[in-house]
Amino acid sequence: MMNPQRLRVLQAVVAAGSFQAAARSLHYSPATVSQHMAELAHETGLELFTRRGRGLQATAAALQLSEQAGDALAALQRVERTAEDMRRGQGNQLTLSSFSSAAKEWLPHVVAAVRQISPGIVVEISLNEAPAGSPFHPPDIDVRQESLEAPSEHLPGYLRRPLGIEEFDVALPAGHHLESRDVVAVHELAEELWVDHDIFETPASRIIRSACRAAGFTPNVVARLDDHYAALSLVEAGVGITVLTRLALQDAAPRVSIRSLHRPAVQRRVVAHVRQERGSTRSVSTALKTLHRLAADAGLRSEEP
Repeated sequence: MMNPQRLRVLQAVVAAGSFQAAARSLHYSPATVSQHMAELAHETGLELFTRRGRGLQATAAALQLSEQAGDALAALQRVERTAEDMRRGQGNQLTLSSFSSAAKEWLPHVVAAVRQISPGIVVEISLNEAPAGSPFHPPDIDVRQESLEAPSEHLPGYLRRPLGIEEFDVALPAGHHLESRDVVAVHELAEELWVDHDIFETPASRIIRSACRAAGFTPNVVARLDDHYAALSLVEAGVGITVLTRLALQDAAPRVSIRSLHRPAVQRRVVAHVRQERGSTRSVSTALKTLHRLAADAGLRSEEP
């Protein structure tokens, strides 16, 4: 088994560009760094560095090993944090995963509710929107969004708990000619300049594009971001319009006008997936109950049977 510390030293060398620079950043001697790299080369059977002039250059194998070591070392660091939490009597842990608007609007209340019944608990939260791969630890509750047109998603090892159906609205700059409407038909947005809040092809963007296709057009996108709060700032600045869920529009500035959409209605399904082996724990039960209450308070409606 490879020594994790040697992998950390390899990453430092690759990042710094030389043994001497890595030694300074690690507070090691150059000889110690060299010894770690020689032992790692022996462990792996790989040539990690080649001579280039008076110095050494990382090989393709060293670069790939350094990159791949990142996930393993992060996972090991997480295990070390868990061990430290248990040493301090905080071994009780809850892991949550969610899309960004729910993480901001709902999860603070979920954490507060869980900590009220379990003050020593450690809560870990990650976002599931960006395509960063699987989390190092499977979440106890994974809050996801789905298109109503797509089949219901069932995750292996999880129980599916629908939270409700949520509407999308259009955000308009102040003074926009559609401000006088209470409700805007989707086809009326065909000639508008659009701010796209989604680079990563999440269900939300697919839902919006599907509604536009049904209305007979493709959005004319003039700006594309990976953050809906930034997208709202561009709307406020008059760059264009954007379509977001009501949960994501909670923090829209006063100069941004929000109008309902119809023909067609633009909607998503919000679902909490609960890990089966953790579903009966008090912390998970409290978190799920809080999510159901928050969804109802936010106006999500139950799906018709």
